[in-house]
Amino acid sequence: MADAPLRIVFAGTPEFAAFNLQALLDSEHDVIAVYTQPDKKGKRKNQMAPRPVKALAEANNIPVFQPYSLKDEAEQQVLANLEADIMVVVAYGMLLPKSILDTPRLGCINVHGSILPRWRGAAPIERAMLAGDSETGVTIMQMDEGLDTGDMLLKATTPITPTDTAASIFERLGTIGAEALVETLAQFKSNSVTAQQQDNDLATYASKLSKEEGAIDWTLSASEIDLKIRALSPRVAVTFQINGEAVKLLACEVLEQQGPAGEILPSDKKSIVVGCGQDAIKLKQLQPPGKKPMDAAAILNSKREQYSAGVKLG
Repeated sequence: MADAPLRIVFAGTPEFAAFNLQALLDSEHDVIAVYTQPDKKGKRKNQMAPRPVKALAEANNIPVFQPYSLKDEAEQQVLANLEADIMVVVAYGMLLPKSILDTPRLGCINVHGSILPRWRGAAPIERAMLAGDSETGVTIMQMDEGLDTGDMLLKATTPITPTDTAASIFERLGTIGAEALVETLAQFKSNSVTAQQQDNDLATYASKLSKEEGAIDWTLSASEIDLKIRALSPRVAVTFQINGEAVKLLACEVLEQQGPAGEILPSDKKSIVVGCGQDAIKLKQLQPPGKKPMDAAAILNSKREQYSAGVKLG
């Protein structure tokens, strides 16, 4: 029936996906099953920690499936038996073979965290920030066998501000993406959805983040280092070396001050200021190995000599 709610299978894993699942649960549509990545070990007592999407599904009594692969014919039959109208995929983290893409009556759609065709791939939000993009957004896309190459159904955009972090953008895109998803499903229900092909000549690739990208190069400008922290944290630790230890830098402030790159500069008794290739940064929140995050004053209380003016950071 044209007016009947859509029967939806949802596939996703992290918090960004949970935003969208909650929007579907609040909509008129019927989420009949959830697919999510297998549980991973938690930080305490070696326990298996449920992923955000799984926790939300179980709280709403929705059947949860956690296959290690969807290439197996038996797993494909399980999905077929659900008789879904459409499959919604958001940061699922698993390859969907063509047989899966073709199983739901209306196919599979994806909520991707960029303005396609810019930043196809695994880390679109972080890559947009690091590239200095002035805006980002969400694209609802009909999935095909390529990497984020399917036809675009709906876009929603948001500016990237000088104070944004990856976390703040994730949260914002979670909200606008969920709204765009519900709007797209309404178009499917009314047979009014329109598809636009991507221009492959305009495509850029958002490669996975690597641990190595988190190492601070003090010859960069203070603004570039500040951007690295805002864009990479918390997925990649941004670190510097001191006395053979890798210390995480969680927050900083750009100062119009000059000094040798990587050298701790004279400052007041509660601050740590480091020279950069241009300007300087005040280290506001740090995390030594095995410790909780702490501010500069707390660091200086116990390690003032180690962080004294003239010390070079690696």
